Amino acid sequence: MRAPFSTSPPAIEPAELVWHDGVPKSKRFGDAYFSRQYGLNESRHGFIAQNDLKARFAGVPEAGSFVVAASGFGTGLNFLATWQAWESCGPSHAATLHFIAIERFPLTLADLEKALSCWPELGDVSGELIASYPSLVRGAHRLVLAGGRVRLTLFFGHANDALETLRFQADAWLLDDFTPAVNPEMWQETTIARIRQHCKPGTTLAALTSEDVVRRTLQSIGFRMQECDDFELERTVQRGVFQPDIAALTTIETSEKPVRSVAVIGAGIAGCLLANNLARRGCVVTLIDSAEEAGSAASGNLQGAMYVKLGVEFNHQTQLALSALMFSQRYYDSYRDTLWHPTGLLQLAWSDSEQDRQRRFIERNHYPEDLLRPVTRLEAENLTGARLESGGLWFPGSGWLEPGKLCKSLALHSGIHKVLGRSIKHMATSGGKWCLSTEDSDIQADCVVICAGHQSPQLIPGSGKFRFKAIRGQVTHMPETLAESPTAVICGARYLNPAYGSQGQRLAVVGATFDLRNDNPHPTAESHRENIRELSAMVPQMLSAKLATSDVSEQLAGRVGFRCTTHDYQPVAGPLFDTEGQELEGLYLLTGLGSKGLTYAPFLAEFVADQLTGQPFAVPVSLAKRLATGRMHLPKVASL
Repeated sequence: MRAPFSTSPPAIEPAELVWHDGVPKSKRFGDAYFSRQYGLNESRHGFIAQNDLKARFAGVPEAGSFVVAASGFGTGLNFLATWQAWESCGPSHAATLHFIAIERFPLTLADLEKALSCWPELGDVSGELIASYPSLVRGAHRLVLAGGRVRLTLFFGHANDALETLRFQADAWLLDDFTPAVNPEMWQETTIARIRQHCKPGTTLAALTSEDVVRRTLQSIGFRMQECDDFELERTVQRGVFQPDIAALTTIETSEKPVRSVAVIGAGIAGCLLANNLARRGCVVTLIDSAEEAGSAASGNLQGAMYVKLGVEFNHQTQLALSALMFSQRYYDSYRDTLWHPTGLLQLAWSDSEQDRQRRFIERNHYPEDLLRPVTRLEAENLTGARLESGGLWFPGSGWLEPGKLCKSLALHSGIHKVLGRSIKHMATSGGKWCLSTEDSDIQADCVVICAGHQSPQLIPGSGKFRFKAIRGQVTHMPETLAESPTAVICGARYLNPAYGSQGQRLAVVGATFDLRNDNPHPTAESHRENIRELSAMVPQMLSAKLATSDVSEQLAGRVGFRCTTHDYQPVAGPLFDTEGQELEGLYLLTGLGSKGLTYAPFLAEFVADQLTGQPFAVPVSLAKRLATGRMHLPKVASL
């Protein structure tokens, strides 16, 4: 007998299906997800044709986007048919299809795969969706597909919550099962009003229903409706165009006017990810750094563990960290077995306090096992190939990166103009453009994004003071002869990566120190000894006795980087505001990622790129507040 679903966050209850002749049917609502005879035709004729999507796709301009919103996701059939139409009829230049779908009871991955096997003609796109399908966690999930030409935002949860917290304006709506009997939640007064907020004059919709109440309701919020009989489907379709009373129009504003040229200052992991993201969307990008090559500062380590420490309480801070973790795991998958090594990661319960924290974490939360699960010492040893003192939390989708190499790879995009080995001497606005001067060149751009880590405060124009701080972190390059190599990342007070390199010269990166009051840019023996002490407390059985001798630390190699963090240890990502709360038009920050930059950077680069291009936000409004740049100003001191 199936165990009852836990209501603890963040997992969400999946759809319960019964199958009849290979067709999935909802156990809760009693209706089939599609017809084997008409399912794909309903998507193509009932939704795509009635919204005239193929012709409209062809007209999307360079670096532009088109936004389709749907009242459900189900098996993804409507989305996949729309994706195929975009591939066949969309523009040949760089442009983005956004598809936003709300689903209260998402399918499990196994059910999704089984359902889509009914449609082999969708195999070229369904396989990529299945490979990227998120864990069943409530909230918003951004999937980047087709090399960035298609972006799917899936919201798992109540429609009212989705429409309240997601930031987008639709060009077209697909209203599936939009009838009071089947989908009563969509018919709440507040929900209908919020659908209106996500429309603009000219937004179209299509609904596969003949009910008069649907037509009257949609007319009441500003749609000019028309009923038509689709002979291909042998059923009635409602279609409409949003033509509201302009004086009474209230819509969700987009963040900014779309821009074409962006200067990104800083070629670390955040800057390179953002530059690449924008270039793929069709923006002209200039990447600037004082170093001679990308990935030279804190992002230049040989190895970096990709993880976050999720809070015992599932609050907004934990939700942001989880969203970043899930997005980054999907993003890095395209670099699998080259620059990304998803070995799995163990967060070791290495001390009494950490054991207690993990116990409370498990008691208060319900996470899908494909995201994380508690493991005993024996299980942990089998998973990591290491001799351990305790168990911990196992993250099967995590692992380690080669961040320095990844930065260089990202910066190779043909749409990125690199200005390396040059420092910014002056930055100001002129004629609606930002003008940046280096030692020997001048650069103009519509917008500037400062991604310069701990050097970011010095680059911000004006006289304000900001609550950023630099934290020195030294890693130790541990030869395989001095420490047993695990097969997966182990982290606690320090992290230990699997050994890496050519035979006979394999080493593991161990780190990192957390030095608040040390600005020495060179590795020191004392910092190596600190790393060894902390590692010994975690995994004493894995270390060679030679490490106890003082002269060994003198011979070890390593690297120093300076992380940038904030007063509340949360990143900043978005437009910069002055001390009076006024936005400095065209100036953005992406920094303060601290020691979890490899995890946060892909997700926050996606969010900042959304804002710069005026496209739907990957980060819900409820979480975006935690990233606001205005909180970085030092509080004013009242004069006597």
